[in-house]
Amino acid sequence: MELGVEAGVFLMYAAAIIVLFLFGRILLLPMKLLLKLTVNSLVGGMFLILINIAGAGVGIVMPVNIITAVIAGVLGLPGVAGLVIYFNGLA
Repeated sequence: MELGVEAGVFLMYAAAIIVLFLFGRILLLPMKLLLKLTVNSLVGGMFLILINIAGAGVGIVMPVNIITAVIAGVLGLPGVAGLVIYFNGLA
């Protein structure tokens, strides 16, 4: 049974589209994780800045840099609490 040239070309295009779709899905997952880490780090940095502003009168200060922002972004509120304890010796 011969498919003909047109059917063969159609099947090749269909296979190429499926391969591109699967390749795109594989690459999209790490990008979502990287985007989530970036957004969480920015939010963590904002929390650190807010704590510095609010805690200035009480004497609670923390450095705001890439490392502290990533810690606050990845660990969330417990990470921010840990940073406050670490940098201010409240333990």
